Amino acid sequence: MFQDSQFGSQQGGAPVSLWLADSLARTPVTPQDWRSRLRDWADEVELAPDLGQRIGSLTWFRGLATCFGLCATALYLSPGFQPVPGAPGPQLSDAHYDEVRSQMITPLALGADSGHRMGPTDAVQPLRETPERPQIELNAQVGSSDSLPRALSRAGVSSGDVSTVMAMVSGDIDGGVKPGTRLDILLGRRASRDRPRPLDRLAFRARLDLSVELTRAGGVLSVKRIPIRVDNTPLRIQGVVGESIYRSARAAGAPPSAVQAFLRVIAQQVDLGSIAAGDRYDIVTDYHRAETGDVEVGELLYAGLKRARGKSVDMLKWTKDGRTEWFEASGVGERRGVLTSPVAGRISSGFGMRSHPILRYRRLHAGVDFAARYGSPIYAVTDGVISYAGRHGGHGNYVRIEHGSGLATGYAHMSRIAAAPGQRVRRGQVIGYVGSTGLSTGPHLHYELYRNGQVVNPLSVKFTTTAQLAGSELAAFRAKLAQYQGLRVGLHDSFAQKAPAAPVAQGK
Repeated sequence: MFQDSQFGSQQGGAPVSLWLADSLARTPVTPQDWRSRLRDWADEVELAPDLGQRIGSLTWFRGLATCFGLCATALYLSPGFQPVPGAPGPQLSDAHYDEVRSQMITPLALGADSGHRMGPTDAVQPLRETPERPQIELNAQVGSSDSLPRALSRAGVSSGDVSTVMAMVSGDIDGGVKPGTRLDILLGRRASRDRPRPLDRLAFRARLDLSVELTRAGGVLSVKRIPIRVDNTPLRIQGVVGESIYRSARAAGAPPSAVQAFLRVIAQQVDLGSIAAGDRYDIVTDYHRAETGDVEVGELLYAGLKRARGKSVDMLKWTKDGRTEWFEASGVGERRGVLTSPVAGRISSGFGMRSHPILRYRRLHAGVDFAARYGSPIYAVTDGVISYAGRHGGHGNYVRIEHGSGLATGYAHMSRIAAAPGQRVRRGQVIGYVGSTGLSTGPHLHYELYRNGQVVNPLSVKFTTTAQLAGSELAAFRAKLAQYQGLRVGLHDSFAQKAPAAPVAQGK
């Protein structure tokens, strides 16, 4: 009876008895087991599904609900952006607030004016008129495309004082002052605010050998000219060619302009590529050195090259019949004649009969065509006078040059003409630019050569002229050559033996 009441009947209590017996027989559940069971349950339930997959399924809707729930919880628990409450500060008057604000640090984006001014206090009294400086000292400089009057006006000198200065120093700066010349300017006190400041002092270098100083005394400007001694001895530089003749000459102290001019002269006599290490160069250039240390480098005067193998070169610049050119030591001038090409390009069509590309029949091609890029410069092949420059039928823009002795050259199809009828041109001077005007299928130069009015093949005629010195002129030439070759190499200290020059003052 007791057994039936405790455990139930055989029919109804058997499952409960079996479940309870199984539960009592089990080992107690550890935390590791609970974590394992929870992990298994989470894998089966899939709490955070990928919302990009299985869109519209029950799992997807459950994940979407979970996402909205987490977002809503985060927004509900957010602290917000309300200001932190604090005790109220003292109430400042407008004047005190402005004084404090002028000394605090405020971001520029919020309209800070720190450092611009100080707030007014009782010790500050407003001024009726701002005081001016009694004098203003300026240092100006003449620009590369500037002039002395413009530089002075830009520095604040009045137009009246600029006119006075130019009238006083115009004879000292015939060609204008050099770019980079420094101007020391002193402006004085003006009589009233509606008038410009007067020029009290101006000092600048007018020339390499002259310094000018203008000062105001008694309301009137006066000028004082200070001569500067200049050594005009030409500069001679010699050396041995190393890996590069340019680098060797520059390392020896030759100015860049002199080295470049030297290479251009030498290139007309020998191939620069044939100059080898061990050859000796000799450069004489016009050189002016003031006692203040300023230097002006002039033109190249003599170019010499002594070679271990091959032809040596001795070239001297000389003026004959109003033309300055380079002469060899024997007195023979440089050759003047046709250039290798009147334009930088290749020959695309020669002289002779051909089928015209536009007219489509055979006719004489009375010249040589040079294919070149549009706008390339066209050079005169030798000295002459422009006899025609303008539009010329199928030639388009056309220039003809008369060279004397019945010879003339023509240049056709130009895009632009850079010469005028009656103008005298020199060999290598630009007379126009490559184009495709007239009867032309593309940019090129049609070059013609005339002999006594008849066209001839330009490639079949080679004409050159040379100048030859003789008599007393040849003797003077050789004397000058000997003078340059006898110069001492390097700079000369010629100021130590001379007395210093005294300044020359002139009246008002």
